[in-house]
Parts: sequence; structure tokens; C-alpha cells
Amino acid sequence: MKRVENKVVIVTGGSLGIGRETCILLAKEGAKVAITDLLDKEGEKLAEEINAFGGVAKYWHLNVADEKEVEQVYADVAKYFGKLDASVNNAGISGTNKLTHEISEAEWDALMAVNVKGVFFCTKYAVQHMLTNGSGSIVNLSSIYGLIGAGDAPPYHASKGAVRLMAKNDAIAYAKNKIRVNSVHPGYILTPMVENFGKDVPGFFEQMNSLHPLGHIGEPIDIAYGILYLVSDESKFVTGSELVIDGGYTAK
Repeated sequence: MKRVENKVVIVTGGSLGIGRETCILLAKEGAKVAITDLLDKEGEKLAEEINAFGGVAKYWHLNVADEKEVEQVYADVAKYFGKLDASVNNAGISGTNKLTHEISEAEWDALMAVNVKGVFFCTKYAVQHMLTNGSGSIVNLSSIYGLIGAGDAPPYHASKGAVRLMAKNDAIAYAKNKIRVNSVHPGYILTPMVENFGKDVPGFFEQMNSLHPLGHIGEPIDIAYGILYLVSDESKFVTGSELVIDGGYTAK
């Protein structure tokens, strides 16, 4: 069964990690996937890979922190595929890992521009196309760090908390338009971002494994399946929710 057959879905930050696995899974389940990213080589290659196995995908270069670019790409996707059913707002950066009193304004602003303003822009322009459709699904990628503190990476925590509440507020605002908005909260997932985050910290990955009651960190496909559910009509009564996929990390 094709769980998202003929749905048109934009995935930001789609070239690597969670975004990449999400694009592949959505395509396998029948969606027409717009892969967007700054990583053009990887994005183009992924589109070719998806089309080669019989899926439907096309790549667009997109800086989510640039409003005009977001507006143009979302319009181009809707024109190319004929509509827009879902936006997976996945693009994000980890930013600096310093204590609050050590962080510069520029470091704070650089992260917020992608992680918060980028989600705002993508939601803003996705909604405009979904209002025409009469329905839609928006999935904001937050984090367990949008739910709990860990004593590190203050801008990242702040951004992911913002994304969580943006989803809840937009869920209420657009429910009357049959546009659902939810957030996904991964635990530690073995992505390039996490690998980079822990590469200079001795014992980082062993420690992360031990923090998850299931005994290991997750894989991108674990998150992709959650996103698939929220994009699909199986979740037609789900909006304003927090889908936590964290191996039990926040259950303690």
C-alpha cells in the first residue's frame, strides 16, 4: 500500500541524514518529493537515486533563512507538481556549543536564522499553497532538546523549543483550514550533525548510547517513519502534537 500516494511533499535539509531518509521513504510510499537543501551535489544525486528506483523526486537549491528564496522555491514546487500537500521543515544546524555568557550575538543569530526563522518562512509559504488545496500537513523537526535541557548548546535548545510551540500555535490557527501542524522530537540520531557534534568529545557516542534506555542511539529511518505517519492521512486527527522518537531518553 502506498501510504502517501500522489502527495506532493517538500523536505528541507533533504540531502543528508534524517532529511535524506525521509525523502527516500516518502518516495517509496508514493509521494512526489521536492528535495531542498544547500548541498546541491548530494541533493541532485539523491533525486537521481529516487527516480532510478521508480520514485518521483526533483531537487531545488534552498536557503531557508532567505525569505525570497523560500517564497520562490515553494511556488516553483507547487507549479511543477501542480500542488503542495506537505512541508517537512527539517533544515537545521547545531550551532556553537558554549555557555550562554560565552555566546556572541552573531553566533546566536546565525542559528536562529536557520532553525527558527527558516521554519517560519517555510510554514508561511506552505500555508499559502495549502489554503488553495483545502488541506495540508506541516511537520516541524524539533528535538528532545525542545522538551528538556541538557546544560549545553543554549541557542539550539532555544530554537527547538521555539519550533515546538510554533507548531502548537499554528495547529490551532489553521485547524479550521484542515491544515495540520505537528512537531517531531528525535533523541540522538546517527546523522552527520550528531557525528560532527561529538567528534571532538572523548566517549561521546558511548555516553549517548547509555542515555537511551533502549541502549543505543537511533537511525535516520526511525525518524523518517514518524514523519511518514504525520504526512499521511493516517494521522488525520493528529495536530498540535509532539511525536517523541527518542529510545526512551525523555522517559526518565
